[in-house]
Amino acid sequence: MRLLLLFAALAAAAPAATYYVTIAGIGGEAEFEQRFSGIAGEIDKLLKDNKEPQVVTLRGSDASKAKIQSVLADIARRASASDSLVVMLIGHGGFDGVNYKFAIPGPDLTASELAGMLDRIPASRQLVVNMTSASGASMTALSKQNRVVITATRTGTEKNAVVFSRYWAEALRDGAADTDKNGAISALEAYRYADQKTVRFYESQKRLATEHALLDDTGKGEGVRAPGPENGQGLLAAQMAVMRVGQTQIAAQSGEKQQLFAKKEKIEQEIERLKYQKAAMPVNEYRKKLSALLLDLARTQEELEK
Repeated sequence: MRLLLLFAALAAAAPAATYYVTIAGIGGEAEFEQRFSGIAGEIDKLLKDNKEPQVVTLRGSDASKAKIQSVLADIARRASASDSLVVMLIGHGGFDGVNYKFAIPGPDLTASELAGMLDRIPASRQLVVNMTSASGASMTALSKQNRVVITATRTGTEKNAVVFSRYWAEALRDGAADTDKNGAISALEAYRYADQKTVRFYESQKRLATEHALLDDTGKGEGVRAPGPENGQGLLAAQMAVMRVGQTQIAAQSGEKQQLFAKKEKIEQEIERLKYQKAAMPVNEYRKKLSALLLDLARTQEELEK
């Protein structure tokens, strides 16, 4: 009996774990394939450099529905009610007027299918960050009590590729995102950081914004742009830490890293501008310029991941 009580006490004293699952879907074009995989790789490195022990990142052929089901089923077997779960989706999404679908190799993953997998995981605090086009259409299916849901768009009709994912990754590496200076970047702080950066991006490009992020943490499925006391949103998100501020952020703020991050953002903006100039230039010239930019981007990303 004493031995059983000892085991029970040890189990109760065991620190809660946070399980991270990052999934990069298919891009369809070289630019998007590289962008989605690069952002997923950046988040993976940030988490592992920060000594997070439960990190799974699925990219390329690994991001199939069968693999996603397997990973989440394994977490369902291992997680306890005291644990947390963070799922991040990066890529293209679509909405046919009825169902939201995340574009992955093989059959696409619907929001309802993903919600069913997450519902089987006993972790009492969950965060889903859907950083895809049309992701707003997934809000209703994914929302649940004790689950924070963030979408990069407010509806399923905002179908352009999003930049929110780029700035979500930046929020996790930038200690400035920890606005309350408590040593952790919460889901709410990361959301606000990424949303503000996204708004500024479209303003700097002098373009009409084609994405408007939402957050819901009440389980009502009614996301809001600006969570706060006046709308009752954001309390759970403020309490859920996504990244502990530590050596990862310090390393990211080094002179060399800052230069690489700045170079990466500049290249990504040049790619965005080139896409808008495509119609006014010969196809071969466009392809040549795009290939050069993608090669430069790949080399920069490789340096960042070292």
